[in-house]
Amino acid sequence: MEMERLYPLPNPDSQPYWDGLRERRLMLQQCGECGTIRHYPRPVCDHCFSMEVEWVEASRRGTVHSWSESHHPFHPSFKADLPTMFVTVDLEEDVRLVGILRDPEATLRVGLPVEVRFEDAADGAFSIPILVADRSGGS
Repeated sequence: MEMERLYPLPNPDSQPYWDGLRERRLMLQQCGECGTIRHYPRPVCDHCFSMEVEWVEASRRGTVHSWSESHHPFHPSFKADLPTMFVTVDLEEDVRLVGILRDPEATLRVGLPVEVRFEDAADGAFSIPILVADRSGGS
C-alpha cells in the first residue's frame, strides 16, 4: 500500500517562495526598509524589524556550507528516497538554503560551487529546490 506523501503547507509569508519554485525561479524576501535579504520567508526583518517586504529573484548559485546524509525517513512515504543528501548552501545573496543534492558525480566539500535547480512532486502539487555541482566555474 502506497502511503500519501507529506507536502509543505505554504502560508501568506511563504506563498511567493513556493509559487516561484513552481515557476522555476528562486524567490527570496528583501526588506522593504533596509534592503536585507532573508530566507526562510517570515513576516519581520531580523535586521531592522520592519514588516515591509519585497520579493527578488536569486541568482540560484552558491557554495556548500555543510551537508548531512539521511538514512532514516522522517515519514514512511520518503523511505524509497533513501539515502538522501541534505546540503546547506551559502547563496550569493548572503543567505543559506537547504536543498537535496541530486548529483551523483559531485564530490562534496565545503566551498563546492553549486547551482539550484527545481524538481516537481510526482503529482505536480509543488516544486522543491535541488542542488547540483556548478561546473560552469560560476561561483
